[in-house]
Amino acid sequence: MTEVFDMLLTLTQDIKTIKAYLLNFHKSRLEQFSDEWIDGQVVMQTLHISKRTLQSLRDSGVLPYSRINGKFYYKVSDMESLLESNYSPSKSKHYGDK
Repeated sequence: MTEVFDMLLTLTQDIKTIKAYLLNFHKSRLEQFSDEWIDGQVVMQTLHISKRTLQSLRDSGVLPYSRINGKFYYKVSDMESLLESNYSPSKSKHYGDK
């Protein structure tokens, strides 16, 4: 009987360890997603901007980037920060009112 209890205690501890591992893994995946890198084409399509506008955002330092072999990459989190910093809530209470 004692042997069964020991096995149950060991199993319980193993389950707790697996649970902690899965929680940690889930958090790291969320952090990885926020630091995902995308190329300029995706940025232009997402923000509905031209190649020249994207170049201006790079040149002015507004949108950080990484360049590898002539191709530019951007962090999703940097795009989100750019959008948040330029967010302007509506001044009127009703959309479409003039």
